[in-house]
Amino acid sequence: MLHEKYEELYNEAAEVIDELAERILMIGGQPLHTFADYLKTAELKEAAFISEGKKGVEVVLENNRYLLKSFNEILELADGDEGTSALMGDLIDAAEKRIWMFESTLG
Repeated sequence: MLHEKYEELYNEAAEVIDELAERILMIGGQPLHTFADYLKTAELKEAAFISEGKKGVEVVLENNRYLLKSFNEILELADGDEGTSALMGDLIDAAEKRIWMFESTLG
């Protein structure tokens, strides 16, 4: 069950990364291009060798809390940029739903 959920999250993340890169280009920015660049700037760190289901869910939950905080910060900075605000609104909604779901899973 968790493996399927993690795969779903992985696929969703790939779509979100693409949407964010497109938005950055639309507003005249330049998104990062290489995985190495992302690793250099990432604040979330890779969690390796987690074999216990509960621990894996806790890591995903904490990462989603971090993402929700980041999306809210970007929303605040996007004041007046309706496209970015709409995108952040969608990402906030999805993150809140995931947080609720993983909190419920942990009890």
